[in-house]
Amino acid sequence: MAAKPKSPRLEEALATLESLVERMESGDLSLEDSLKAFEDGIRLTRECQQALQQAEQKVRILLEQHVDAEPQPFREGDDADDN
Repeated sequence: MAAKPKSPRLEEALATLESLVERMESGDLSLEDSLKAFEDGIRLTRECQQALQQAEQKVRILLEQHVDAEPQPFREGDDADDN
């Protein structure tokens, strides 16, 4: 069975991170809750960085396999399946 794509997880982590920042910026959290939110934010940030590094590594590997391939600018509405 094929592995599920990681991007929804990345998007969820980014949304959660944004929510944590908003809660912390509101000033309504206790010190204990703020520390917990900060810890969660650090964990999510690391997860996001790791996911992005893995994606970058995959792109590099693919480009190395196809040395004549050149990066193309992304255009909204382009479908990857149309290749």
